[in-house]
Amino acid sequence: MKLGILGGGQLGRMMALAAAPLDIHCRIWEPETSACARHYAEHLHESYDDNIARERFLKDLDACTYEFENLPATLIEALQARIAVNPPALAISTSQDRWQEKAFFQKLNIPTAPYCAVNSLADLETAVTTIGLPAVLKTCRFGYDGKGQCILRNTSDITNAWQQLGGVPLILEGFVKFQREVSQIAVRSKQGDIRFYALSENVHRNGILHSSVAKPQDAMSESAQQTVRQLMDALNYVGVICVEFFDIDGKLIANEYAPRVHNSGHWTIEGAETSQFENHVRAVCGLPLGSTTTRGHVAMLNIIGTHPDMHRVCAIEGAHLHVYGKTEKPARKLGHITLRCDDPVSLQKAFDTALTCIAVS
Repeated sequence: MKLGILGGGQLGRMMALAAAPLDIHCRIWEPETSACARHYAEHLHESYDDNIARERFLKDLDACTYEFENLPATLIEALQARIAVNPPALAISTSQDRWQEKAFFQKLNIPTAPYCAVNSLADLETAVTTIGLPAVLKTCRFGYDGKGQCILRNTSDITNAWQQLGGVPLILEGFVKFQREVSQIAVRSKQGDIRFYALSENVHRNGILHSSVAKPQDAMSESAQQTVRQLMDALNYVGVICVEFFDIDGKLIANEYAPRVHNSGHWTIEGAETSQFENHVRAVCGLPLGSTTTRGHVAMLNIIGTHPDMHRVCAIEGAHLHVYGKTEKPARKLGHITLRCDDPVSLQKAFDTALTCIAVS
């Protein structure tokens, strides 16, 4: 079986690694010649608007998926005319635009922070009056890992924020006083079977995910799963999805969703019976889903900007190091450390030790 993957970053790399034991061969289409997935899959590095490359990509494929959502809509439409692309087009088109995403949540009666569309300085001033401050001004499209957004804390920030981001469709979102950030990862098969992973409790730094801890018995799990099930059914979804929430006094507010495997689910590689990557491959290729049961006590730390000492990390009991083969660069995700232990005390000890390795790096 051959699986086509649009994009060749670390998510595509880990997807190809998960596909190999199933004897599923992957072909990635990623214009960047140094794509870190290239060592584990056939790599096409032509532009996405290259029609000849499209034919080469499609040749003998049995299924097609993607590892990031900011893909040209015309490319998805062209591919869908020839082969099933999952997750489906509605899922990717909705998630590509923050305004459409919030409106879709609202249509399903899924709670969100207050928001307003902003297309001019006058719109921004009106939105600030409506929503209040503090608030976050974001580009509707292409924002990722804290990029494409400005925090407004008082009215003197309005003009500067507009000068930084104006000229493209924007959305102003009200700040919410949350106790924590959590995410729910789930997978849905072509037959409609849905499996949920343990809720992840997440910490972000400078807009980038820093750590995730699996919470199998979390009190908010049922609420999160109900929301994700509702969203997946509405999208006729196939594959892995992640919905990020703010927990506000025991009530979940949806922030955004990702129609793909997600950074906050990397712990599933060692920490679940079937990783999010394998289950995504199974789903889009029409195979039965695997168990999502958590194995032990699990956490994940992202490696950002510089590589840690490999010997120090590997010396930590319960640590599993994943390095993506990227060059060092500020704010770049270079890898992650999964920590899996038999008890919470051992996990905390391993987590604290791993933190010192990242701090040193």
